[in-house]
Amino acid sequence: MEHEEFLLLLRSTRQARDDELAERFERSLPFGDAMFDRWERAKRLGFATGASIYDSAHVFGNVEVGKNTWVGPCTLLDGSGGGVRIGAYCTIGAGVHIYTHDTALWALSGGQLPRRTGPVLVGDCCYIGAQSILVAGVTVGRQVVIAANSVVNRDVPERTIVGGSPARKLGRVSGEGDHVSMIFEAS
Repeated sequence: MEHEEFLLLLRSTRQARDDELAERFERSLPFGDAMFDRWERAKRLGFATGASIYDSAHVFGNVEVGKNTWVGPCTLLDGSGGGVRIGAYCTIGAGVHIYTHDTALWALSGGQLPRRTGPVLVGDCCYIGAQSILVAGVTVGRQVVIAANSVVNRDVPERTIVGGSPARKLGRVSGEGDHVSMIFEAS
């Protein structure tokens, strides 16, 4: 197949897929996210049953993801500095970055200090809002809500709602199963 023929085939395949997604789901996705199956990628990465991860997500180092967890588009899971472990039934929103290393002091010291490393652990049934950042060494307990655009630089106890930069407590999670609710503290 000639180069031009291949490009025409690729473009027509892309257009057909874009039309299908628009018809079925009212969406248009970047090429990789539209063309490749999220659940198959999760399986290839060794994630648990029912987990999914978009093609646009970056995965480095040791990353474990629990069953039925959704990892959104344009995320970054960097387990290269100590591993990332995400529990079952979690939502990792679009653009979330999880880091297990930090080179700030290394850079500031002209390479004399080592990079800081530490695993990041996320418990079961957590919601991490879009564009949030979790830094090296933090542990997020079970049933935690992290508001969008938050920077989590310390551990978050289970059943807590946090948000902001740096993240601070905004409320708590109450109840179980289909009786779960979020209770926000008064400002």
